[in-house]
Amino acid sequence: MRSAMTSGGSRVSRPENRLVRRGFTDPEAAVRRLAAPALHGLADDPILLDGLGATADPDLALLGLARLLEALGESQRHALRDTLTTSKPLRDRLLGVLGASAALGDHLATHPRDWHALVTFEQRDMHPGAAEFRHELEQRVRDADGEPADALRAAYRRCLLTIAARDLTATTDLAQTAAELADLAGATLRTALMIAAEQEPAAADACRLAVIGMGKCGGRELNYVSDVDVIFVAEAREGVGEHLALSAANRLAAAMMRLCSDTTREGTIWPVDANLRPEGRNGPLVRTLASHLAYYQRWAKTWEFQALLKARPVAGDAELGEAYVAALAPLVWQAAERENFVADVQQMRRRVVEAIPATELDRQLKLGPGGLRDVEFSVQLLQLVHGRTDPALRSGNTLEALAALSAGGYVGRADAASLDAAYRFLRALEHRIQLHRLRRTHLMPKDQADLRRLARSLAPMINGDTRTDPVAALEREWKRHALEVRRLHEKLFYRPLLAAVADLSAGEALTPGTPAMSPEAAEERLKALGFADPPAARRHLVALASGVSRKAAIQRTLLPVLLAWFADSADPDAGLLGFRQVSDALGRTPWYLRLLRDESAAAEQLARILSAGRLAPDLLLRAPEAVAMLGDPQGLAPRGRAALEQEIRAAVGRAPNAAAGVAAARAVRRRELFRTAAGDLLGRFGDDPGEALDAAAGALTDLNAATLAGALAACTAGWEQAHGEAFPARLAVIAMGRFGGRELGYGSDADVLFVHEPLPDSQHDATAAARAVCNELRTLLSAPSTEPALLVDADLRPEGRQGPLTRTLGSYAAYYARWSHVWESQALLRAEPVAGDAELGELFRELIDPLRYPVEGVPERDLLEIRRIKARIESERLPRGADPTTHTKIGRGGLADVEWTVQLFQLKHGHELPGLRTTRTRQALLAAARAGLLDAEEAEVLDTAWVLASRVRGAVMLVRGRPGDSFPNEPRELAQVARYLGYGAGHSGELMDDYRRATRRARAVVERLFYG
Repeated sequence: MRSAMTSGGSRVSRPENRLVRRGFTDPEAAVRRLAAPALHGLADDPILLDGLGATADPDLALLGLARLLEALGESQRHALRDTLTTSKPLRDRLLGVLGASAALGDHLATHPRDWHALVTFEQRDMHPGAAEFRHELEQRVRDADGEPADALRAAYRRCLLTIAARDLTATTDLAQTAAELADLAGATLRTALMIAAEQEPAAADACRLAVIGMGKCGGRELNYVSDVDVIFVAEAREGVGEHLALSAANRLAAAMMRLCSDTTREGTIWPVDANLRPEGRNGPLVRTLASHLAYYQRWAKTWEFQALLKARPVAGDAELGEAYVAALAPLVWQAAERENFVADVQQMRRRVVEAIPATELDRQLKLGPGGLRDVEFSVQLLQLVHGRTDPALRSGNTLEALAALSAGGYVGRADAASLDAAYRFLRALEHRIQLHRLRRTHLMPKDQADLRRLARSLAPMINGDTRTDPVAALEREWKRHALEVRRLHEKLFYRPLLAAVADLSAGEALTPGTPAMSPEAAEERLKALGFADPPAARRHLVALASGVSRKAAIQRTLLPVLLAWFADSADPDAGLLGFRQVSDALGRTPWYLRLLRDESAAAEQLARILSAGRLAPDLLLRAPEAVAMLGDPQGLAPRGRAALEQEIRAAVGRAPNAAAGVAAARAVRRRELFRTAAGDLLGRFGDDPGEALDAAAGALTDLNAATLAGALAACTAGWEQAHGEAFPARLAVIAMGRFGGRELGYGSDADVLFVHEPLPDSQHDATAAARAVCNELRTLLSAPSTEPALLVDADLRPEGRQGPLTRTLGSYAAYYARWSHVWESQALLRAEPVAGDAELGELFRELIDPLRYPVEGVPERDLLEIRRIKARIESERLPRGADPTTHTKIGRGGLADVEWTVQLFQLKHGHELPGLRTTRTRQALLAAARAGLLDAEEAEVLDTAWVLASRVRGAVMLVRGRPGDSFPNEPRELAQVARYLGYGAGHSGELMDDYRRATRRARAVVERLFYG
């Protein structure tokens, strides 16, 4: 605001001072304008000055008034000045418009006689409908001497002037204003179609054309400036072929769109947008009703049925328009039965938010969080779910639908009132922003003058003092409503479910007097959320939310958002069941209730874990107290090998015997399996698929190694206890396969070799003692128990199952020197000491290095043998009925293809290339590429396929709770696998396509490198 001081510091003159008090920010300019001849006699009129001061922008209002008076002839100028001083209604309307809209001020300066439209309102003018607007527009177009298009634009602005005047003087409320704008749009479309038909009479005679209003136009809730969304439907007139009729309708529709969208000397009206039609911009502009119906029955996506909620005939052939709406309505109200319905709607909302530029996010009134779209999406979602059985909800208007949802008990009365108030405020704010320049925008301005004008314009809707600091008051009110919308948007779909299942105290979920949702409606909503068994889900909610206990009260508060998290998963039923089971087990535990109440992140993590698959919930339910780790920010970070082994050995040391010691080790393993699985499911191992895989596999390898070390210690101590003497041998465990490569999955066995050496001067048979300990270790780790088994597989030992379970170094050396086959050298590429006597383990490594990295490389006959074995495995070991393109282990381009190719490089070049001397597939592949054994692109193809196949195997175990090498056949399980791998709801097919593409490319590389 400019200072009320002159440049010399003296007080401003009295006229300027009066203007400052009335809200003028440039009093000197205002004094000059008031002194202009056109405003003669008005400069000292306190009534006029008060009227200007009451507007949103007194300076703008005065400028507009001066321009209007200057544009009028002398007699008209006198008439307007006299009316301004004697008629308060005109004064309020005209000055209100001029102070809020520079664009309408421009219109009045160009069409000065339009001020007469504001002089008086007949009763029919107070709330005109589409018919009155149509009459006005058509009459002015017919009476015009010039171009009909220009006459339509000028007539439209004249009607818009009257709507703005009613709006700004509170003659109409927000809902009425939006309805009038939609009615004016419909009348404009009808008039434009009339002009087009007169320009194309042959086309008009060949077809019946209906214009269907969509979006805010269809819902009678239009903005001042907005694209007008439409869909066209046409039929041939009698005796006219369909092709000819559609061509004619296309010309009429295109001409109508141009009349509204083109810019001439009279400006433009608004763009007509037909992109909501079937196939969008790529589809035909006009279709027959049968063609529309066929598309929606077969191809339409969920969002297209959501858009049809607002479909309403607005122009053209009314009978055809009504037939269109009637034909498509049944499809609209069946949309909620579509698979992933809620997830699709919510994903659409997320995509809208994600598309907002970061620089605009905090200023978006329409699309941003807490904006208008949040209200509209929430209301439409509820309409689609419950409108199937309740026709009262079938309104295209947001506020009408919200009121119906409240009346029917689908939304709490207090929540509905809050949303209604917020929506009205945000829409009014949007209207005032657009009205200033008549430009399409949904952004809060940054300019202080613009914000001040908005605050003054909306003062009656703002809580607090708008006189001292109107901008601050406006922004506080805006943020308050946005925050409330965001809060309600997140729970609106879920909260009334509790009223249908729980005995809630007054006001806890619904305002007293609001009818409760029926059990049938509750199950209907649960079905829409994706629950496969809504009655069972409702019973779980009853059990969780009913009663007066502290646990029930906390769970009632939490359940609305929990339901949202469950609904966002691929298996909401499992999530809700798991939550009930955990709560039943821990519900009386104080720390658990505090965790739910105070740690929202922990509650969300629990919900996502419980609904992501069977493995993690099964582990958790065996010892629910493990949920406590969710309350620790570092609680899901994998623990290192040393810390794990220290804890396990301490637990083993406290046990009275070997069985109890191994049981203690298994209990620690179960808890740590849950930690790793939970962290993996929640994405704690990073966004890069390879890094996440390596982190999870490394954690599982460390855990199994520590468990084996503890079990070995327990069994050794047990032997000593039973025999009353020291164990007579040194014993080491050598990891093999994926265990040796630090590539374990959740369902992997522990492939091992056992090696022992007798201690000097031992009085006992060391081999028998070692064999007994190894047998007991394997038995106790896999024995039936509440703890998950660790299967220790020693079948890769010399002579397989027929050979001794453990051997001395000398025995291994003798066997490998005389009997070893090339496949055994290949298997030894993964050998890595993991437990027991470390020195003995290193001696074993030294023994086998010449076998796995032979100095002379691999003879041709051995290469042929390796390829023959690989081919036999592919043809004989693939399970009956398995798809070779999607079997992760043996299938084409899967794990075996990549691993055997890498291992061939290691056997051939490991002696000369130290980088290849690793048990890890990805490290060896990288080393091979660096050495030039394959190019970087080929290495990337193999790595991508191997990582994806490994992650799919892990996902199958996480989802099903049992290992598997193929994709699940059950759709819900496949969806859970896809979710784990980062695919959205309903995109399981994309995962399958991506997998086949990756493995197909990998197989092509394997064919060249492995088979030659």
